[in-house]
Amino acid sequence: MMITVKINGEKKSFERTMTLEELLKKLKLDRRLVVVELNYKVMKKELLDKVSIRDKDNIEIVHFVGGGI
Repeated sequence: MMITVKINGEKKSFERTMTLEELLKKLKLDRRLVVVELNYKVMKKELLDKVSIRDKDNIEIVHFVGGGI
């Protein structure tokens, strides 16, 4: 079952539904270094392996960046 979601404003299609954790792995992102928002709701890290993405979901992934003065 093909699904299409919007990730950071860009449409992406996947062959199947998956958990947010699986999505992060597919995108090669470290779950410890990002915050995931699903349909305008910030997801707790402990839920990433329990919540599945669905067709037409809106996902925002924010990366932590180190640095400073």
